[in-house]
Amino acid sequence: MENIEKTTNEEVLFEGNFIHDFIDEDLREGNFDRVQTRFPPEPNGYLHVGHIKAIAVDFTTAKKYNGICNLRLDDTNPQKEDDEYVNAIIEDIRWLGFEPDNILYGSNYFDDCYEAAVRLIKKGKAFVCDLSAEQMREYRGSLTEPGKESPYHNRTVEENLDLFERMRKGEFEPGEKTLRAKIDMSSGNLNMRDPIIYRIMKVPHDRCGDKWCIYPMYDFNHPISDTVEGVTHSLCTLEFEDHRPLYDWVLKEAEFEKPSRQIEFARLNLSYALTSKRRCLALVNGGAVTGWDDPRMATIAGMRRRGYPAPALLDFVSKAGLSKTYSVVDYSLLEFCVRDYLNTNAERAMAVLKPLKVVIENYPEGKTEEVSVEINPNKPELGSRKVTFSRELYIEADDFTEVPPKGYHRLSPGKEVRLKGGYYITAQKAVYNENGDIDHLICTYDPETAGGTSPDGRKVKGTIHWVDANNCVDAEVRLYDRLFKNPNPSDGEVFDNLNPDSLTVVENAKVEKYLHGHAPLDTFQFLRHGYFTVDKDSTEEKMVFNRTVTLKDSWAKQK
Repeated sequence: MENIEKTTNEEVLFEGNFIHDFIDEDLREGNFDRVQTRFPPEPNGYLHVGHIKAIAVDFTTAKKYNGICNLRLDDTNPQKEDDEYVNAIIEDIRWLGFEPDNILYGSNYFDDCYEAAVRLIKKGKAFVCDLSAEQMREYRGSLTEPGKESPYHNRTVEENLDLFERMRKGEFEPGEKTLRAKIDMSSGNLNMRDPIIYRIMKVPHDRCGDKWCIYPMYDFNHPISDTVEGVTHSLCTLEFEDHRPLYDWVLKEAEFEKPSRQIEFARLNLSYALTSKRRCLALVNGGAVTGWDDPRMATIAGMRRRGYPAPALLDFVSKAGLSKTYSVVDYSLLEFCVRDYLNTNAERAMAVLKPLKVVIENYPEGKTEEVSVEINPNKPELGSRKVTFSRELYIEADDFTEVPPKGYHRLSPGKEVRLKGGYYITAQKAVYNENGDIDHLICTYDPETAGGTSPDGRKVKGTIHWVDANNCVDAEVRLYDRLFKNPNPSDGEVFDNLNPDSLTVVENAKVEKYLHGHAPLDTFQFLRHGYFTVDKDSTEEKMVFNRTVTLKDSWAKQK
């Protein structure tokens, strides 16, 4: 369990938006007397950041109207689908705080699709075509030139029924024949130029076995699934706007009562992020990332593993807004939402990424005491916890220099600093090893400054963090940054846009022993470093932490 509280599906509502205006109008005019939505992903990859918006729109819209929202997995292409993706989709939705009323599949409606296709053939609205895919492209025309009818366009109803039945029985090979809607080859909308509604695929289906060797196309299955399922409002992104005439045509010509209404909204486009499943799969297969849940990926699984809290992601999509206008949201807004949430909710801890041992020569040997540190200064009601302090500590190597530059307020010979929650210490000298590197630092402490205050009122400008060398554990810390150096990684070859500094691994960090044994997804603020999350690769011998986000927006300085 994460140590950050989870969200619920009541927290994000896109109030006062055009989708709700359409729904209110439908309810007033009696077009529907209830509201039902659905989230219909294809299980051919992991869900990504853009899906979070769609999930939030679908589920919170149903919630607002006390309606139903189902998860319907679009399994109409058995060549690309996998149970791994099905399970990941369900896990992601539940982790975000939503629970589908039902978990359904597009294949639940294959019989309905087949019957609808037969009705269209009988009405003269569909025909079996022998054109190859290449020939169809030639016949289709272009945006400026009308298409031309297939030479098989005018087959008789009887011939089409016979051929379609033979397609169903497996008498033809893939690509040999298709079933096409008979609409308008001169339409300005290319989707209406006699689109394919069934194709032959001799591939067993995970849920249907060998029952089918013909499968409905998405644009045919989707409206039928919506309507048979009882969906009142089919909410989808703008790329389906040009498909809406076909959606409506299918339901009208196949004679479905109370057809669903499709409403489109702008998808969430995020800078420095790749959401194409095909290209994401290429990154996985090409070894550029460790998997779909690599913390640099814009998948929900990747962001969860990195430590992005679900409430922060939902806050992000809410701030990004809901409209019908294409836009790209800057990645810094996502990081702001994550940082803002964790600043309020994450427990504080101390970790040293580049350890330099400090020996406090005037501190009693063998003595160990406890000092108090705040759990979270933004939640004083949580109080504090105890951290051990002893003669030997680790500090950051960068917190000491023998020749300090102007404005340097950390340790240097003769310079005094405050240890967070501990004492004032003064650097005396550096001890070098045989390689000429600093082995450890000799310091002294003022025993009158317990808790970081001085009875004589003297002030120090520097405060540094530390860990007790006798009560800490080794850790691997993975410093993640943006995966791409180009804000639009889809421009050109994806592998050419990779950020070579997207991952830096710190092998021998030292962290408080308190952190040992915390579970994956537990998140902390490492003082002065940023926010870090326990990774699933952690073992009893070595903890592994992922940097979730820095304390400040480091990218803003680079622009």
